[in-house]
Amino acid sequence: MRSNELALAAIEAALEKKALEPVLIDVTEKGTYTDYILVVSGRSDRHVQAVADGVLEAIKSEAGTLPIGVEGKRDGHWVLLDFGDLIVHVFYHPMREFYDLEGLWVDAPRVQLDVPPESRIQANDAYG
Repeated sequence: MRSNELALAAIEAALEKKALEPVLIDVTEKGTYTDYILVVSGRSDRHVQAVADGVLEAIKSEAGTLPIGVEGKRDGHWVLLDFGDLIVHVFYHPMREFYDLEGLWVDAPRVQLDVPPESRIQANDAYG
């Protein structure tokens, strides 16, 4: 499975688990360690863990690929899944805002995604 197909499978799996605000960053021209960075949010630590589990399971079943590394899954505030050509960050949303990974890659192109309205954070949503 090519890296862009892997990324799209991860997005689909994350959205099936009700992940919020997915952003897919294309770093093929910016770095050598990966092609895509996917950043998504969860509403709680348990939600973060469920999204990460969903992505892991989908990539394993669809692509037959196991991650090179998994970090933070037990804590649930920030889970990193390293699939080589794809890095997935699943954040508890306030942690995502604090660390602002998207800001580090402000000059890298974003892949246009069709995100359902229920996966968008509303202005009146409260966290913490």
